[in-house]
Amino acid sequence: MDGIIYLDHAATTPVRPEVRREMMIYMSDYFGNASSLYTLGQMSKKAIDPAREKVARLIGASPEEVYFTSGGSESDNWAIKGTFFAKQDKGRHLITSAIEHHAVLDTCEQLRKMGGGLTVLPVDSNGMVDPDDVKNAIRPDTILISVMHANNEIGTIQPIAEIGKIAKEAGVAFHVDAVQTVGHYPVDVDAMNCDLLSLSGHKLYGPKGVGAMYMRKGTRVLSLIHGGGQERKRRAGTENVPGIVGLGKAAELAMAELEKAIERESALRNDLLKKLETAIPDSHLNGHPTQRLSNNLNISFAGVEGEAILLRLDREGICASTGSACTTGSLEPSHVLMAIGLKHEQTHGSVRFTFGRSNVAAHVDFVAKVMEKTVNRLREMSPTYVPGEF
Repeated sequence: MDGIIYLDHAATTPVRPEVRREMMIYMSDYFGNASSLYTLGQMSKKAIDPAREKVARLIGASPEEVYFTSGGSESDNWAIKGTFFAKQDKGRHLITSAIEHHAVLDTCEQLRKMGGGLTVLPVDSNGMVDPDDVKNAIRPDTILISVMHANNEIGTIQPIAEIGKIAKEAGVAFHVDAVQTVGHYPVDVDAMNCDLLSLSGHKLYGPKGVGAMYMRKGTRVLSLIHGGGQERKRRAGTENVPGIVGLGKAAELAMAELEKAIERESALRNDLLKKLETAIPDSHLNGHPTQRLSNNLNISFAGVEGEAILLRLDREGICASTGSACTTGSLEPSHVLMAIGLKHEQTHGSVRFTFGRSNVAAHVDFVAKVMEKTVNRLREMSPTYVPGEF
């Protein structure tokens, strides 16, 4: 098949043409610093609030509760560190889950080393957090619960509304990493009962280097970056106006097309899963079979290495992943796949396909044929493959 078949949209998405066009104006004609008083700067500043309103509408928030950042990792860090340092008078205990993105896990671990308390909750074999475990982990000194909306590797969607209700009743701040869901799955901060939420532009066909944090009115959070009065004196730094405009446009487009995108991508994903399970024995779907992102398919193949599969896919023009793009190249097994109970060798045989706007039915047929040939060939050479492992 001619051209590239891109099936790694959970890692990043291409910037949409409509987004690029709006951004270019603020890279050329209206390039002024938004903090400047002269007209050129004020033209840039006027673009920020409409973008903020578009992002707010996408997540069901008020515009004044949305703060622009450099991306999901900064938003996660700000939510967790900002809460930790703002609530020292109440406590220092944090609760999170074993399958969070490293932007959450590593931040919580850093605070633990600084004297904080930390509870990392397990998940079941589908990657689901038990709300009762959250409830039982809350202590008098608990100040924050951080649970992701959907997992970036296996796509499992968490019972966020129920966890948020538990946090609310306990008077504990609740942070949701929604980087994978905003623009791909319905998000409503009130329905989710969350106080803080992270999102990223490059996951929803916007530019890299821009994101946002939702902060509910009245939530106590200290600033993470100091040195200026931008973002209503909460986040210092010259505004990335082109990026902010791009994120706003991407949010607007995602909101208009969300329902149709979910329907189309879930059909493609289900078709590929059916073809792979039919053609390749000893394969195993990772993550919840139904409560998962519509575009996510993470599947393990016994007796083969995921990296070897990816290299052969790449030769055929297919882009996929073995898990989180942030840890690609690491020899360590996926902490997510280990948390759901896979053996060390099984984690290394996993491949993640994540669909997007560019994918069509013909891609599914081609990928399924290439995968069947690839896995069979690798198993012929594998000294460890034992039929019936899954």
